[in-house]
Amino acid sequence: MKSASELIDLLTLERIEDKIFRGQNYVTPWKRIFGGQVLAQSLSAAYQTVPEDRFVHSMHGYFILTGDVNVPVIYSVETIRDGGSFTTRRVTAIQKGRPIFVMACSFQLKQEGFDHQNEMPDVDGPEGLLTDIEQGEQIQKFMPDVAKKIFARKQGALEFRPVEKTVFENAFAGKKHRHVWMKLKSEEKLSIAQQHVLLAYASDYDLLLTSVYPHHSKVNVNELFIASLDHAMWFHRDLDFTDWMLYSIDSPSASNSRGMGYGRIFDRQGRLVSTVMQEGLIRNSRKV
Repeated sequence: MKSASELIDLLTLERIEDKIFRGQNYVTPWKRIFGGQVLAQSLSAAYQTVPEDRFVHSMHGYFILTGDVNVPVIYSVETIRDGGSFTTRRVTAIQKGRPIFVMACSFQLKQEGFDHQNEMPDVDGPEGLLTDIEQGEQIQKFMPDVAKKIFARKQGALEFRPVEKTVFENAFAGKKHRHVWMKLKSEEKLSIAQQHVLLAYASDYDLLLTSVYPHHSKVNVNELFIASLDHAMWFHRDLDFTDWMLYSIDSPSASNSRGMGYGRIFDRQGRLVSTVMQEGLIRNSRKV
């Protein structure tokens, strides 16, 4: 991904007919469709079928099959409910006639109500921190395999600045918390719907790896296999993704070859804008 405009184009779908859309793919170095892309494109499809005064507040999706980067994805949107305050949609992402991802999402009118939140973690701000790619360059000579993994995710649309040192570094071993500043590298004015879609895309970065950190001594980075199983996301407050967001990530549990990631996304003012949960397959090597 070379730029933010290219990412926005990727997540803007072609309408084929009523509630049927086509999405193109970002060709990843690992030759599988990036989960965040399918997640974000599914939300983009759903947004095109709801009234303009409705905004997503929650989405729950399941990854069913590995996506082929060489085949466009068809998104079919089903109307579940159009209520007075809430609107519900179900989205199915299809390749080669088979579902690869399914998602339910709920949209709501803007309404007044009670307001409270968890406090933002007290961590260093993004200024002066190295990007993930710069951290990779620092360790390239003595940790080439880890650096290669970091370079594989390099793209020009988003910038990530981890607060902690590079993943799998000895200083980080055993910890299960991670904090990453992230933002869209664009000054373009975006709609609320676009902000939600872009944040959904970015939320799939870093989340599952947190469940591996406590098991540092058992991990061979070249054999590690990770695959998303599901992804849930709640949107609490308006946001501006062209400014820095803090992704605070934890891993509540890992068991039975599955790891769980729990994330909270705060803006620079300390407002909690989103909560994310994801479970994925975590193995040292791919076994059936």
